[in-house]
Parts: sequence; structure tokens; C-alpha cells
Amino acid sequence: MQIGRFRLGMRTIKTALAVMLCILLFYLTDRGSPLIAALAAVFSLRQDLTTSISFGRSRVLGNSLGGLFAMIFYYVQSLFKNDFYVELFLLPFFVILVIVLSDGINNNSGIISAIATMLLIALSIPQGESILYALNRVLDTFIGTIIAISLNGVISPQTDEKEKQIKEDLVELRKKEADLNKMLYDVKKQIKDQSQK
Repeated sequence: MQIGRFRLGMRTIKTALAVMLCILLFYLTDRGSPLIAALAAVFSLRQDLTTSISFGRSRVLGNSLGGLFAMIFYYVQSLFKNDFYVELFLLPFFVILVIVLSDGINNNSGIISAIATMLLIALSIPQGESILYALNRVLDTFIGTIIAISLNGVISPQTDEKEKQIKEDLVELRKKEADLNKMLYDVKKQIKDQSQK
């Protein structure tokens, strides 16, 4: 459905449904706050199942890396009795490590999710909680990712919507082609004018 420049598409609806399912699942299982799972679902839901699975794989790897660093942070911080300076210097250092490691294993598309997972978990662990709390938050990210991928498998884009997107992409490509042809014409004309002088 489209009203002027504003469009309500299938991906928007699936994203809202994924968030709703996370909230419902966490309520029914008394798992606590669905924040991390809902964010993971929003990050993982893409336009179709193939893209969601590909991005989901990257997200799971990023979540694992971010969760691992969050647990290491939790452990180091507990050794220093939750000292502010540990948080101030160790978390930015871990951000660097996450980026370097993600790039090194060719998981660039998972860098933001890895950092988001690490920061969400590390900065939301209440004092006095155990490492089990951090593990559960990592599990929350997997739950959200699985919900998004499953939802994309169950609700696939309508053929009309796919065709409409292809047509919109084609129109955009033709505009770019026309712009490039005009630029090329202008350059050729300038070269011709320069050579006649």
C-alpha cells in the first residue's frame, strides 16, 4: 500500500510481526526483557528468505563474537569490582578487536551486529548477575534471528510486490543510464570543441 511517498510493504509488516513474536515468546516463557531478541529480529529480517539466511549467518557469527567479548568484559570487570575505568578503556578496546577480528574472518557485514551485541550485553548486565546472564542475552540474539528467518520463510513476498520492486529498480537504472549518456555526450562535445580550437 502506498500513499504518496509513504509505503507500507511486506518487509515492514514482517518486521513488526517479528518484534511481536519476540515479545509474545518472552512473555509466555517468562524470559525477561525481549529487547535484545527484538533488535536481533529487526537487524536480521531482510526482503526475502535467501537474503535473511545469508545475513542471519553473518549475524549469528557477529552475535557469537560480540557475546564472547561481552562475557570476557563481564569477567574482567568483576575482577576489578566493577571499576568505571575498566568500562571506559576495555569496551572501546574490545570494539577495535571485534572490528579487526570480523574483518579478518571476512564477516564485515556482521561487524555492526557484533558490536551492538557486545555493547547491549556488556552495558546492561545488572551488578551482581552471573555469567549465565550474559549467556542468556547471547541466546536472546539467536532467538530473535531465528524468529526473523523463520518468519521470512513462512511469509514470502507476493509476486506482485517482487515485480513492482523490479520495475522500480529498472526505472531507476534507466534514469542513471540516461544521466550517464548525457554526461558522456557532454564530455565528447567538450573534447570535440577543444580539438577544433
